[in-house]
Amino acid sequence: MSIFEYNGSALVAMVGKNCFAIASDRRLGVQLQTIATDFQRISKIHDRLLLGLSGLATDAQTLYQKLVFRHKLYQLREDRDMKPETFASLVSALLYEKRELAKDFVVAGTTSESLYGACESMFKENMVCHFSCFPML
Repeated sequence: MSIFEYNGSALVAMVGKNCFAIASDRRLGVQLQTIATDFQRISKIHDRLLLGLSGLATDAQTLYQKLVFRHKLYQLREDRDMKPETFASLVSALLYEKRELAKDFVVAGTTSESLYGACESMFKENMVCHFSCFPML
């Protein structure tokens, strides 16, 4: 088993017409053992930017803290929030890898293969969101 599958996770994000949706499981486990059922995988960077992290829980928490720190430095310097594209570039630079921006949906975690099939069958271009609020994280 890969260390990246040690805690398990499921994340999916989709974009629609003037909206988006992001969802994750809340289970924190060590292989087949459940440790908690309220683990936060989706984090709010600012009012218009959410981040979903899968993988080893401690790595996800550390990465989140680094990204929040860098966003706060950006806010102090620029006196505004980061745009999602700028934040994506920051994540790419931090992870030493070029990431492509998806135009429809992304999935992550140990359940990626299953989520790809579900998203491919359900995604339609310019989908309309049927909800008007997003719960605070």
